[in-house]
Amino acid sequence: MRIESSHIEKHNNKLIASHVRKVKQLSREIPNTQRIIRKLMEFQIAIPSWALGTGGTRFGRFSGGGEPRSLEEKIEDVGLLHALNKSSGAISLHIPWDIPSNNKKIKALAAEHGLNFDAVNSNTFQDQPHQKYSYKFGSLQHVNAKVRQQAIDHNIEVIKYGKALGSNSITVWLSDGSCFPGQLNFRKAFQRTLESLQEIYAALPTNWKMFIEYKAFEPNFYSMTVGDWGQSYLYASKLGPKAYTLVDLGHHLPNANIEQIVSLLLMEGKLGGFHFNDSKYGDDDLTVGSINPYQLFLIFNELVEGMDARQMNHATDLGWMIDASHNVKDPLEDLLQSVEAIKIAYAQALLVDRKELNRAQERNDVTQAQEILQQAYRTDVRPLVAEARLRKGAALQPLQLLRELHVRQQLISERGSKTVATGL
Repeated sequence: MRIESSHIEKHNNKLIASHVRKVKQLSREIPNTQRIIRKLMEFQIAIPSWALGTGGTRFGRFSGGGEPRSLEEKIEDVGLLHALNKSSGAISLHIPWDIPSNNKKIKALAAEHGLNFDAVNSNTFQDQPHQKYSYKFGSLQHVNAKVRQQAIDHNIEVIKYGKALGSNSITVWLSDGSCFPGQLNFRKAFQRTLESLQEIYAALPTNWKMFIEYKAFEPNFYSMTVGDWGQSYLYASKLGPKAYTLVDLGHHLPNANIEQIVSLLLMEGKLGGFHFNDSKYGDDDLTVGSINPYQLFLIFNELVEGMDARQMNHATDLGWMIDASHNVKDPLEDLLQSVEAIKIAYAQALLVDRKELNRAQERNDVTQAQEILQQAYRTDVRPLVAEARLRKGAALQPLQLLRELHVRQQLISERGSKTVATGL
């Protein structure tokens, strides 16, 4: 199905009077309102193809029906999201879960929905049917050179798919590591992984980036061969200027200072992008901003400060993508909420008075520094986010309109109540 412009116009007309009043009030309070709205209009967050179906745990998966059964239907679902918010203009594919059957047709279908292709993602954390060698004991780190070559070849194949679709980056996440002391020689595992990554790096097209994702634990629990931002940074530094660290908000040990990590990676020019989600305990993959919205704001505070210091384009110089998958919510509703939370945190960070904050920091005025940050965080910027949507022809309240149009019920009628999306 598609969201017609007439549906959006009708929805907006019902809400416009109240919305205009709120924007006028904020404009009186905030001096740079128009600049913030323009930046919000430019800012896009890619949707991962695997998040369009109901997620699951080791114990079960509870499909809500109407899930996309193919890559084509996944693109249609991202098109629905983008029609509603005009902030989800890209899809990130996971290979081999979403191998395009016809690159030209898939690219054309995406264009019909106003979508581009974001980073492509490789998969060496699962064994696929007809795969010759197993990744049970690792992939790029494996003691067997034939297993390593199989994983290398897969990543190069993923790059080829991405190139055909117009992507310009690959994300490499490895489950490689060990579960028990003595299982692995750490030094050799690092060296083998680096050598494998060097072969993949050599296959990158000229304008491409490689994002090296890290994770503190799971599925291996004693060690991870790319276990933290320092290890990822080390790989990226050794590989070359096209290699960067990718930060997944759920891939840290509890209480990690993610905003400090972001600041230092930006300073070194090695921050490549983000996988946004939220968590209470670990890699929970919950809706962005659902648990700790203040941390999300603090991360964006460092992002805005660091990007401005390097004169970076906020919208295009880093990769912005959601990586969430929950098993009790409608995936489309979950993704709309996540995009909204990201845009809100970004808008709040744009409110921070940088000059006053710098003065407070240079005077060691801890109280004033806190006041400046929390003043921005406590400002309700939702009218500005909605105004940015309105100016681009999207819905003032995307989630509300999704429900008014009974989108999930329509998808169930089109696809069936027992469909399960490809992937996890």
